[in-house]
Amino acid sequence: MIEDSETIDEFLARHSADVEEAVRKAAAAEIMPRFRQLAQDEVDEKSGPHDLVTDADRNAELYLTEALRALLPGSAVVGEEAVHANPASYEAIRGEAPVWIIDPVDGTRQFVHGDEGFCTLVALAVGGVVLGSWTYAPARDQFAVAVRGRGAFLDGRRLHAGSPDPGRDLRIAASHPDFTTDEEKRALLGLNTDGVSVRPCGSAGLEYLAIARGAVDATAFSWEAAWDHAAGLLLVEEAGGTHLTRTGEPFRITGGNALPFTTARDAATARRVAGLLASGAA
Repeated sequence: MIEDSETIDEFLARHSADVEEAVRKAAAAEIMPRFRQLAQDEVDEKSGPHDLVTDADRNAELYLTEALRALLPGSAVVGEEAVHANPASYEAIRGEAPVWIIDPVDGTRQFVHGDEGFCTLVALAVGGVVLGSWTYAPARDQFAVAVRGRGAFLDGRRLHAGSPDPGRDLRIAASHPDFTTDEEKRALLGLNTDGVSVRPCGSAGLEYLAIARGAVDATAFSWEAAWDHAAGLLLVEEAGGTHLTRTGEPFRITGGNALPFTTARDAATARRVAGLLASGAA
């Protein structure tokens, strides 16, 4: 629990491991017992057949909401499922109180289909700035943590995103065109050029982890939901990468970004991808 005189930086120094423990416990209690064991009545559609929610999503978010608020009294929570039920709760991201940003199961579609490509994402932000990041892929037993100014780590090993190999096609994970506006589709078409290899993205959190590890060079995403991006953005930044919208500004978790935006292993790659997206939208 945060002390009365403790700053957020001091809280993170003392309690990052406690957050990790809460994430692991939520997954152990509410997610993994349902992995490949989901009953039909534990899966529902939200906006359509590709936008799914399960009892694992709902229960893990409730578990984390209680645990993280107990760690940091006075903090707010912006969780994907709570915002679905009450869209106004998203405004906490723009407030002054510390806010936990939670995606209980990032990659629900993969989770429902029994694929290991899902994770739990938690970020802590203040004033629109992400200060802490926790990414857990329980089916793969991988845990990544980043604290602003203190580096990014996967299972205790420091992450370095590095730079793409010269002469090799850029490996980019991009939003599927079916889930984009006409303008965003045109922007993404800018990636269809020599020297670029594009594939549809999977779990956003795992794509960010792949960038931080140097396994993917960049993303091109066309949506802003903070629970998908906050943890991964800090993870990549602390591994040496960066992010830009197609008009050249850093992505803001508070919204109002020119989409699509890119996150990349290094600044040069981010500028290249942002330029391709801008040329496609022109």
